[in-house]
Amino acid sequence: MFNGIVLARVDQRLVHGIVVTRWATETRATRIMVIDDTVSRDEMLKSSMRLSKPVGTGMSIIDTDKAIANFLAGNYANQRVLIVVKEPATYLRLAEAGVEIPGINLGIIFYSEGKKKLSSWVAVDEREEADLRALRDRGIPLSIRYVPSDPEQPLTEI
Repeated sequence: MFNGIVLARVDQRLVHGIVVTRWATETRATRIMVIDDTVSRDEMLKSSMRLSKPVGTGMSIIDTDKAIANFLAGNYANQRVLIVVKEPATYLRLAEAGVEIPGINLGIIFYSEGKKKLSSWVAVDEREEADLRALRDRGIPLSIRYVPSDPEQPLTEI
């Protein structure tokens, strides 16, 4: 069953120029979906994110439980959904609940002390690494790709 997901991206900046202009265009997304339990409760932040969406594109900024319920109910089956989350743990929750994720694009996970760099834009801590392994073990392809014109770098070894 097609659930509408055309891109599942981890990007700690969530909605910004590259997501809106490059990835939404590349995937022909009809809906940009931010799944984040904290951001979904911040009305001011949600309003500012909605200002950046392309004309004619829907936007949802929802918590993980609502996303799970909506996907399992088939609410997006007739759409082209580009999902953006801050951390791999969100995708693990979706997958564990039965949401089929076709693959995950790691775009930006910022480096900080104690993180391991996987690329110039992606660095993971122990929890993120464990979540990525769990997603990989579920058969979900993982790759690093900052913009659509970059070559896709499959993440087969973590």
